[in-house]
Amino acid sequence: MFCKNCAAQISDQALTCPKCGEPTGISTASPKSKVTAILLCLFLGGLGAHRFYVGKTGSGIAQIFTLGGLGIWALYDLVIIICNKFTDSNGQIVSQ
Repeated sequence: MFCKNCAAQISDQALTCPKCGEPTGISTASPKSKVTAILLCLFLGGLGAHRFYVGKTGSGIAQIFTLGGLGIWALYDLVIIICNKFTDSNGQIVSQ
């Protein structure tokens, strides 16, 4: 990929050009809904439904077996989702 501003070759995943600092237009936001993640965490957090929703199946299964870390892990996830720090399986922030 090449920068639109200075024509320098840059990584396909770069958010800005390392040479001139121009944004590349790549979004860091997840296509998953924040509201849906919050609702799943509130009502089915102990079963890890919000983690399955964003594609984190491994930790979703772990939450099933621990009942959401006895509720503490699910509560932590709820706070992280509300604060726009929760990411999907691709590392994109669930914030829409």
